[in-house]
Amino acid sequence: MYFWCGIKQTMEKTPTFGVIGGGSWATAIVKMLSENLDEINWYMRSKTAITHIKTHYHNPNYLSSVEFNVKQLHLSNDINEVVKNSDYLIFAIPSAFVKSELDKLKLSLKDKVIFSAIKGIVPETSLIVGEHFNKEYGVPDENFGVITGPCHAEEVALERLSYLTIACQDEVKANIMARHLQSDYITCKTSDDVTGTEYAAMLKNIYAIAAGIAHGLGYGDNFQSVIMSNAIREMKKFIKKVHKMKRNINDSAYLGDLLVTGYSVFSRNRMFGNMIGKGYTVKSAQMEMSMVAEGYYATESAYKINKEKGAKTPIINAVYAILYEGKNPKKVFKKLAEKLD
Repeated sequence: MYFWCGIKQTMEKTPTFGVIGGGSWATAIVKMLSENLDEINWYMRSKTAITHIKTHYHNPNYLSSVEFNVKQLHLSNDINEVVKNSDYLIFAIPSAFVKSELDKLKLSLKDKVIFSAIKGIVPETSLIVGEHFNKEYGVPDENFGVITGPCHAEEVALERLSYLTIACQDEVKANIMARHLQSDYITCKTSDDVTGTEYAAMLKNIYAIAAGIAHGLGYGDNFQSVIMSNAIREMKKFIKKVHKMKRNINDSAYLGDLLVTGYSVFSRNRMFGNMIGKGYTVKSAQMEMSMVAEGYYATESAYKINKEKGAKTPIINAVYAILYEGKNPKKVFKKLAEKLD
């Protein structure tokens, strides 16, 4: 269920916020928070990047056009310091690095409110992020939420109108997060479908890779539209198998996020797929890209999960065959085209 946020201000004490990550999405989230907060705790691994931000007021590696008021930022390369000083923590790091970053933690997360802006599955446990925090760190379900799109970090940097879905079982916490992220150019919507939106955020990256492969192989807009049409139906079947509840798959968190990731020039997953379609090997495509394409890891996880669940997923199967079994993209997509309608 979804609610548009016309959120009332309360007289309660403003919670403290911390952002974990130094990439483009983390940088965009800090920019959003800076519209509403006087102080933001921000953890990133790179001491060099921290020094650069303090000196030059922008992230040297990602969204460098975004200028920060450094008086608002408490930057640290110690994750424990940021966790200690924050009531609400937003994790915005690639899913492949979640375990290695959390391994540095010496503090408990049980009393923290955790929001994930991570679009993938933790490879070491094959769990979506919410399940990982619950099983590995004892974070209660009501203290966990998800921040998802349709929203590209690059468009946030340009202050183009963007939309976020904030999902949490606890509506109060979802509203608090939404209130501190929204602004003139950010519109927030809240939801209670935490698992569904988290799986959708993972799956859309796989479908974006498929769209990219198709483009790289020379398929046109007509085939692209068929891929996207089939992808949203495939997503619906997959999510229904893993977490059955009433949801409208045409909502922005599902269909909207899928479309922007599948079509946008900013989509790193589409870019990755495009390179594969043009003949790059997986390794060479990964080396050439400076950013992680989450869909690569998500493909293996989704494929394995669906082995147990048994949803009909020809697009996921096709992408898996290309990325993990070394199958020829042209031949795989010729067969896939015959299965789509």
